[in-house]
Amino acid sequence: MSGWKDFREIVAWQRARALKLRVDELLKRQGFQRNFKYRDQLSDAARSAPRNIAEGFGRNGNKEFARFARIAKGSELEVLNHLIDAHDQGFITDDELRELEGVVQAALAALVGLIRHLENHQASKS
Repeated sequence: MSGWKDFREIVAWQRARALKLRVDELLKRQGFQRNFKYRDQLSDAARSAPRNIAEGFGRNGNKEFARFARIAKGSELEVLNHLIDAHDQGFITDDELRELEGVVQAALAALVGLIRHLENHQASKS
């Protein structure tokens, strides 16, 4: 499939994982620890993107992989929304939000590139 032997080689997965790890760091903070439902929602959203990229990689063909990549994109946007909410609640600073937005944007850019690649190669790989 598109030259990758392992999903861990895919830049979009690597950046999604980096975002997940960054969110994991945040979730150790006391403010997040006290808000169980919010913490769980943010954690699940951050885990969803790399999980969906890995699952899509294991599916049959680029069309189905692209569908899972689009789901991952939605999850990364959900993470961004949760981070904006964290800022609104005073859990993270302006500078932290800007830095995290950069991590999200890098992950999204890689996913958009992956989706384009998969959609452009659907006919020959589906």
